[in-house]
Amino acid sequence: MRSCFPAIFLCLAIALALPEKTSGAVVFRPKENVRYVAPGEEEINGNAQELFNIAQAAENSGDLGRAIKAYRAIVRRYPKDTLAGGAAYRFAVMLEKNREYLKAAEAYRVAAEKFPRSTDFNEAIEAQFRIGEMYLDGKKVKFLGVPVKSGLENAISIFAGIVRSAPYGKYTARAQFNIGRATEKQGNADAAVAAYQAVIEKYPDEPVAADAQYQIGYIWFAAARSGSRDAKSYNNAKLGFQDFLFRYPRSEKGAQARENLRILEARQTSNALQVARFYDKQKNYKAAVIYYNDVIRQQPGSEPADQAKRRIEQLRALVGDAALQPVALTAATAKGPKKSRMATAETGSGSSGDTPSMRTSPGDVAPLPPAEADESLPPPASLTPDMTTAPDVPSASPTPGTSG
Repeated sequence: MRSCFPAIFLCLAIALALPEKTSGAVVFRPKENVRYVAPGEEEINGNAQELFNIAQAAENSGDLGRAIKAYRAIVRRYPKDTLAGGAAYRFAVMLEKNREYLKAAEAYRVAAEKFPRSTDFNEAIEAQFRIGEMYLDGKKVKFLGVPVKSGLENAISIFAGIVRSAPYGKYTARAQFNIGRATEKQGNADAAVAAYQAVIEKYPDEPVAADAQYQIGYIWFAAARSGSRDAKSYNNAKLGFQDFLFRYPRSEKGAQARENLRILEARQTSNALQVARFYDKQKNYKAAVIYYNDVIRQQPGSEPADQAKRRIEQLRALVGDAALQPVALTAATAKGPKKSRMATAETGSGSSGDTPSMRTSPGDVAPLPPAEADESLPPPASLTPDMTTAPDVPSASPTPGTSG
């Protein structure tokens, strides 16, 4: 018992000697040792109004820790009091001022969801959006004051909270769009497209909907240009930009969307021409013609299309039409005029004679039947992923085994 008194007197001496350096408290409890409580950590008692007055006084004096504790006490002890909504909002404001941004964002979300009729509701949503954009724009999550990881996941969570709390508010469409931006930065193309699509479907009249539609095309455009040979990327990019131009013809991004479409078409044509030349070099002329006609369909009137037409004419003169037709079609022709005409009608190729003829006009359908008619040939390049790594071949020559 005697050992307790020196400790008590020592604490009192320290408290009296340094009154200007600490606002902490020395807590005495029966059957317990003396405990020193740091400033802002001591218990705050009182009813809702008393706690609110304490919080206001602490906030005005710059004592953020005490204000945070008092506002939080109101929300916890008196959640149904008329002061609770305002206290919840001020609690979040104090956390933000104290640079505890993630805690502040969560506190703003709670204030908005638990007190939707509060006069501070819109300000709470706006504050969440502000903090979310900080992490979207590169602010990192800190541990012990040191930045340790990207805040994109936190940004997504904050923006998702806005969408839930205020599904048709001032910042909701932009919050949904920013979910797409964050997931796009994470490299999750499918999730980003889904987020942007939600903007278009739920908020079609918002200005940001046009940006969302453009980004859908751009995500696939970037995938197509990254070296991927996946035809899905090309096709989705084209559809995305075409939808953008159809829905938002007056958008300032229209010119860029049209330029991106031109780049995509040129690249697809180049790929098809490369494949055609590869098969041409291998003397697989049936397959080569399929891809040459794919070039003609993709960019009619272009220089690559003219090259493809010239080479088809050279091959026709060299080996004849019959050698360029799939096995199923040539077999039907051999059985007689009736069968030949039937095969011609089914495939959409040929003329009034017994032997089908080539069609190389840009407006015509493909001169050869679908790939299913002859399993020995590949389908057109526009119908399958472009997986070839075939090398380019020198310019045209009328002799077999070369390309043009």
